[in-house]
Amino acid sequence: MINTSLYIHIPFCDHKCIYCDFYSIITSDNIENFLKALKTEIDFYSSLYSSNRIVTSLFFGGGTPSLMSSDYIDEIIRYSKQKFKFDDHAEITLETNPGTVNKEKPIAFRNCGVNRISIGIQSFDDEDLKFLTRIHNKQSAIQTVYNVTDAGFENISIDLIFNLPGQTKEKWKKNLEQAVDLPIKHISAYSLILERGTILNKLVLDGKVKIQDEDYDAELYELTINFLNDNGFYQYEVSNFAKPGFECVHNKAYWHHQDYIGLGPSSHSFIKNKRWWNYSSLKKYISEVEQKQNAVMNYEILNDHQMRDEYIMLALRSDGLILDDYIKNFGSEWLDKHSKNFEIMKEKNLIEIKHNTIKLTPKGYAICDEILSKIL
Repeated sequence: MINTSLYIHIPFCDHKCIYCDFYSIITSDNIENFLKALKTEIDFYSSLYSSNRIVTSLFFGGGTPSLMSSDYIDEIIRYSKQKFKFDDHAEITLETNPGTVNKEKPIAFRNCGVNRISIGIQSFDDEDLKFLTRIHNKQSAIQTVYNVTDAGFENISIDLIFNLPGQTKEKWKKNLEQAVDLPIKHISAYSLILERGTILNKLVLDGKVKIQDEDYDAELYELTINFLNDNGFYQYEVSNFAKPGFECVHNKAYWHHQDYIGLGPSSHSFIKNKRWWNYSSLKKYISEVEQKQNAVMNYEILNDHQMRDEYIMLALRSDGLILDDYIKNFGSEWLDKHSKNFEIMKEKNLIEIKHNTIKLTPKGYAICDEILSKIL
C-alpha cells in the first residue's frame, strides 16, 4: 500500500488578514455548493487513486476551517473515509482560529474524528495582533488552547510569526515563553514574509510600514531555535518544532516527498513525479468540477533531475538526508561530487553527519537557503 495524504482547502474566512496570501473569501455564499463539488472531486480522485493506497493524514487548511459547523466537517470526513482507505491511526488536523470556537465546538470536532488541532495564534502580544489585523487578542488565544485541551485534544499545535515591524528580541521571547507554558505539543514559527498582492506588501511599498532587515531576522530565528530546543521542542524542519512523537505526520509527508492529493480551490497535488494544482476562485472551482469532475488548472511532470533536487531540498529542510534512501533512489554521483562541500560545512558546524544521515545544525538551518543554492 502506498502512503498518501489528503489536503482539503476550506476557503471561507470571516476576515482577510493583511499578511495572508492563501486563497480565502469573506462570504458564506456557496458553502453548500462547495460541499457538493468537493464530494464530486473526492469521487474523481478516489476512482483513480484509492485501490492501492492508504491515507495516513487528512489536513483541513484554509481559509478558516473552524468557521464551519462540526456537521459540515463530519460529512467531509465520513465521505472521504467511504471513498479512500484510511489508516486506523490516521492524523486528522483542523486549522482553527481563536475567536471562531467556543468551549463546545472543539468537543464536536473531536467527536467527528479530528485528532489534531492547529491554532493560528501568530502572537501573544495585543499590539502585534492589532497590526496583523487578527480578530482575537492575547487572552482569547490562550483561552482557545485551554478550550481545545478541555475538549480532550492532546495533539495541539500553534502558529507564531516573528520579525514583525518594531518587534524587539524581548518581545519575541515573551511570545515563546508564553507558548511553552501552554499544554501544546507543536509550534510552527515563521518569519514574516512579504507576499505579492497582500495588503501588507502594499503598505511596505508605500512606505507606511518598515520591515526589519535580514540580519535581525536571522538573530530572532536563532533565538527561536535555541529557546525552543532548550524547552523540550526539538526542531525537525526549518520552521517546525515538536515534543518527541508529536511531529506533524501530514507535513512530514510533504518533506519526505510522499504522494498527496489536494482537494478544493487553490490546492496542489503530487503523485509519483506529477504535480498539479487547482483553480483558486471558488466559483471557477465549482464550475470546473461540475463540468469535468476536477478543477485542475495546470500540471507539470518532473524529470529525474528535478525530482532529485526536490528530494534533497525537502530532506535537508526537515530531518535530514538519509544516505541509503537517497542512493537507492538516485545513485551516489551527486553525493560524491559534493563530498568536499559536506566536509567544509561539517567543519563550519553547518551540518552533522551521523546515523547515515546528513542533517543541518541550528546554525545551518539559519542559512538553509544559502546552503541549498550552493549544492543544487
